Amino acid sequence: TRSATVIGADAVAKSPSDGHTLLFSDSATFVINPQLSNKLPYDPLKDFEYIGQVADVPMVLLGSKNFPPNNFKELEAYIRANKDKVTMANAGPGAVSQLCGLIFQSRLGVRVTTVPYKGTGPALTDLVGGQVNILCDQTTQTIPFIKDGKVKVYGVTTPKRLSALPNVPTLDEQGMKGFDVKVWHGIYAPLGTPKPILDRLNAALKKALTDPDLKARLDSSNIDIVPVSKQNGESLKAHLDAEINRWGPIIRKANIPD
Repeated sequence: TRSATVIGADAVAKSPSDGHTLLFSDSATFVINPQLSNKLPYDPLKDFEYIGQVADVPMVLLGSKNFPPNNFKELEAYIRANKDKVTMANAGPGAVSQLCGLIFQSRLGVRVTTVPYKGTGPALTDLVGGQVNILCDQTTQTIPFIKDGKVKVYGVTTPKRLSALPNVPTLDEQGMKGFDVKVWHGIYAPLGTPKPILDRLNAALKKALTDPDLKARLDSSNIDIVPVSKQNGESLKAHLDAEINRWGPIIRKANIPD
């Protein structure tokens, strides 16, 4: 949940800069939370050292089985004709699921009724039950529901198709050019951690990400290890800056309650 990520990030920011306390966190903690509140106890750009990017988790746009549209083209037409009746679930304020929904609606040029939940699990439960119409969320939790035929899938939110769902086109392929939303993860240390320690931690990260067993486990969960060129602090910092500039205006424009 959002509160848990805030507590965790704050704890690491206030920890000794000795390399023994690190933060493994997703994009919500560093990109979304700061746009939702000016009262955060941590500053993602000033309170941390950056060790490296780790992995990306793609997302998918889903619909309930009883929702009339059967493909993305039908979905677009249905939403435009019934925008006041369509409900879009998300995993709660500050979740990347919420951001994905906002960007989808922004690209479509239509606002629907948003239904926030306390996590992906409850949102998926109500999607399967038909209490809500659509949901955008990460593959780690949604693919089993897709493969069991419990939900409809309209598209992948990243530029490339997924090996687990090779026949599902991307939103980019289906007309939303450049649509690219995913949950990305990085590792951080408290500000002031000495460079020799950061270098050792980065070397350990790169070594860990070459482990065949780890890669197999991540692959089975549809989690993509980033290229080695991104497994460093400079790349993580640059990526964070770009993501804040990319999504900040959209989040602020949506006027999401703090």
